[in-house]
Amino acid sequence: MRVDAVRMLDVMTDQTVEDRSSPPGHRRGEVPLLPLEVISRLPGRAREVVEYRKSGLSLNHIQGCPLGCSYCIRHTYGLWDNQRPAALTSDADAVAELVGHRYFQPHVTPVQVFNRATDPFLPQVVPHTLAVLRDLDARGLTNHVLVITRHKVDEAHCAALNELTHLKLTLLFTWSGIDDARVEPFPSHVAATSLRTAFAHADTYRTVFYWRPIVPGLNDTPDHLARARELAGHAHATVFTGLFYRDDIADYYRANGVPQPYDDTARRKIVPAEMEQRILAAFPPGTAPLFRKTSCAVSYAHTVADYNGHVGIRELCDICPAAQLARCVGVRRVPTAEEVRQVASRLPESDALDILDIDDRRVLVAGLDEQPRYYLQHSLGYQVHDTRHPHRPGRHGRAEIGWTEGDAR
Repeated sequence: MRVDAVRMLDVMTDQTVEDRSSPPGHRRGEVPLLPLEVISRLPGRAREVVEYRKSGLSLNHIQGCPLGCSYCIRHTYGLWDNQRPAALTSDADAVAELVGHRYFQPHVTPVQVFNRATDPFLPQVVPHTLAVLRDLDARGLTNHVLVITRHKVDEAHCAALNELTHLKLTLLFTWSGIDDARVEPFPSHVAATSLRTAFAHADTYRTVFYWRPIVPGLNDTPDHLARARELAGHAHATVFTGLFYRDDIADYYRANGVPQPYDDTARRKIVPAEMEQRILAAFPPGTAPLFRKTSCAVSYAHTVADYNGHVGIRELCDICPAAQLARCVGVRRVPTAEEVRQVASRLPESDALDILDIDDRRVLVAGLDEQPRYYLQHSLGYQVHDTRHPHRPGRHGRAEIGWTEGDAR
C-alpha cells in the first residue's frame, strides 16, 4: 500500500484546494479536489473512478470515510488510512467518464454510486451524491442505481431524491446491530432511523434493508434477529449477507486486537449454513420479503426481473415471493453460444473468452476477468460463471466456510 500518498491525501483535505479548485462541475465548500501529483501516488485501484463490481458499474470519484467500520472494503484498495473525503475529479467529469465507459449501456447497466470508499450521505459528500444522480436522471437514463449508506438520511434528502423521474433508484441501508465498537464504531441506530425515514417518504425511489454483515456469535442472537425482522417492515425488500473477510481485513483485525470471526479468509462473503437456517426461520412465510442476493431485492423493490439472472440457480429462489419468481421466469431465456460471443465481441477482452458450457443454470466461461464477465452477465440477464471459482450447490455463490456437502439442498 502506498501509505505516503494516502497520508498526503488526508493532509490535503485539511488544506484549501489550489489550482484544481474550480473546474467545471466542482464547487467550493464541497470535498476538496486532489492535485494530480497526489492522485498519481495513490494505489492503482484507488485511482480508478469507474470499476465494474457484481452489483453494477461503480462510480467512486470521492474517497475517504471517517466511520471506521473494521471490515470495510477500503482495506483492499489501500485506502483504509484515508478518513477525510476527497475528490479525484469533478462530479460532471466523473459522470461523463461513467456514461462513456466501454462497459456502460444506457438503460441496461446497473450503477452504484460511492459504494467503495466513502459513505454517500456524509454531510460533505451528499451534495456530490445528489449532483451525480441529477446528472444521470437528466440524461433520461432508466438504469438501476444503487446507493448504499449507514449515515443520516433526512426528509430533505428524501424530497430531493423524489424529484428524480427516470432512474430506478434504490437506497440500501446497511444495518448490523453490532455493538462492539472495535468492529463497528458508528452506531447502527442511525441507519435504522434513516431507513424508517426514507421508507416513509419514498415516492420515485425504493428502499432496501441491507442486513450485513451477519457474523456468528457477534450479531446473530435472537434479539438481533427480532430487531432485524422489525426493521424489515420499513423497507420495500430485505437482503441478508455475511462478512467479506479478505486477508487485508484479517491483518487489520490481528494488528488492532479485533476478535477474529473466522480461522480462515475467503474470496466470497461468509454465510455459514447453520446461521442462514436460523435467519430463514426468523422470517417465516408472510413476513417481510427476504432475499439472499442484492440484485434480487433491488429488482423486487422495483417490480422488475432480476438483472443478474439468478433465477437459473433455483435453490436461491426458494424464499422469493411467488410474483417475483414469475417475473424472473417470464423473461428468462437460455442464451446460445453465438449470442454470448456476439455480446462479448463488443469488448477488447473477447479474444480470451472460452465458452466451456451453457446449461439452464449458467454460462460457464474461462479467460475473462471479473469486469468483462459482469458485462456479459448484465447484457444477457443470465448468470455467467468463471470456471476458476466454482459455484457449489446450495452455497449461493458464497464462501465454503461453514458449509459441508450435507448442507446443499
